[in-house]
Amino acid sequence: MSDARTPVNRLGLPLDPYKGAASTLCPGCGHDAITGSLIRTLWEMDIPPHLLAKMSGIGCSSKTTAYFGAGAWGFNAVHGRMPSVATGALLANRHLRTLGVSGDGDTASIGIGQFVHLVRRNLPMVYVVENNGVYGLTKGQFSATADRGSRAKKGAVNVQEPIDLCGLALELGCGFVARGFSADKKQLDGILKAAFAYRGTAVVDIVSPCVAFNNHAGSTRSYDYGKEHDHHVVEVGFVPAWDPAPVEVPPGGCREVEMPDGSRVLLVAVEEAFDTTDRDGAIARLRSSRRGGELLTGIFHLATGVPTFEETLELVAEPLAFLPGSRLRPPPGVLEAEMRALM
Repeated sequence: MSDARTPVNRLGLPLDPYKGAASTLCPGCGHDAITGSLIRTLWEMDIPPHLLAKMSGIGCSSKTTAYFGAGAWGFNAVHGRMPSVATGALLANRHLRTLGVSGDGDTASIGIGQFVHLVRRNLPMVYVVENNGVYGLTKGQFSATADRGSRAKKGAVNVQEPIDLCGLALELGCGFVARGFSADKKQLDGILKAAFAYRGTAVVDIVSPCVAFNNHAGSTRSYDYGKEHDHHVVEVGFVPAWDPAPVEVPPGGCREVEMPDGSRVLLVAVEEAFDTTDRDGAIARLRSSRRGGELLTGIFHLATGVPTFEETLELVAEPLAFLPGSRLRPPPGVLEAEMRALM
């Protein structure tokens, strides 16, 4: 129970139920900043902890699911196989809100095949990649997302082309694609709130510096590089559906808007023309940013009305986990009729 002075969300819950165990990551790790954003987002978006399913694989990133949502469901899958486990959990119980937390190794290397098929199926889940460009648990080798020309802590230079997970998601037709920077708390909170409000696969690639192996001069995944090269394609803010506030802001201007709950939101209209509904334009902008050495952040693509995986399967309305055995195992006559229909 909380006293009257403790802030609560619309479910009447304080922030504590959304927290987890104390972090065992290195002090200053970008992953811990992402954990903080996830805690705030889940609380402010009023997601019941007992309906949250936290899925992860193997790696520093996959440890972070222990650091938030103590009352939620959680599963650490085999390395790179989190998408399969998440697919099964969602099909079994579509009441769950599913969050996948992965890393650049877990997603862009051993798990890239699973990531590809999860995105193209449009599974309704938020897929967060905590991207530091190195394999932290095995002492800092370059990962598949490391930029060409990036320098390792001991001086080696990466000569391989990087896998851009946002670009890949866009090519696969993902309806929500965004990139954040763990040190940019304000933007990251807005991106994550929008991702949890999206119905479908929401891929959020977050540059998250590894202070042990990839936070030095010459790294393109360091805090200094991110702060110097971060370029917002849009100013990201999020207004919940229950707080409508129709306003107009001229290009390059800003306006403070009071919300029904008494809070105030500063709306900023950037001068750069960027259409988040234009998938091809987003792909082109990502490519140009790589050539220019920019760290492009923000929501790159947002498409509504895309059928989700369950909708394309035309499943029954009830979650499969709630169906009785008689409906899960139809009698022989039904199966025989189906077989005859295929002849």
